[in-house]
Amino acid sequence: MSSNNSTHPIDAGVRIGHVHLKVANLERALQFYCGVLGFEITQRYGTQAAFVSAGGYHHHIGLNTWESQGGSPPPAGTTGLYHVAILYPTRAALADALRRLVAAGISLDGASDHGASEALYRPGDVPADSRGHVHFALFP
Repeated sequence: MSSNNSTHPIDAGVRIGHVHLKVANLERALQFYCGVLGFEITQRYGTQAAFVSAGGYHHHIGLNTWESQGGSPPPAGTTGLYHVAILYPTRAALADALRRLVAAGISLDGASDHGASEALYRPGDVPADSRGHVHFALFP
């Protein structure tokens, strides 16, 4: 692969709109994203897929078992999604996420103040069935 020699970088206003996650167990993933964090289901495809959002958006997170039903997390040293960030608009909203996680008995990997943002880290073994982290961050 050649390096990008573009003299015109991508527009600074570009954002990532949503993410789709392959999960081993749809109900477990929905329990986490909806039951713990409070996302709402916007659409469901039987027992195989669901789309969840905050604030009525068509979907922020797609969850499916189409190629992953009953699967296990990928072994260490393999490629794949490492990090998903859920951005909260205020410190109070981030604190609410922390309260929800603690109330559900879900542990954190850590927390950090990056200066431009504050973050909580959840190991990726649940619910995304991945090797990375779910990152809860305040980005004012």
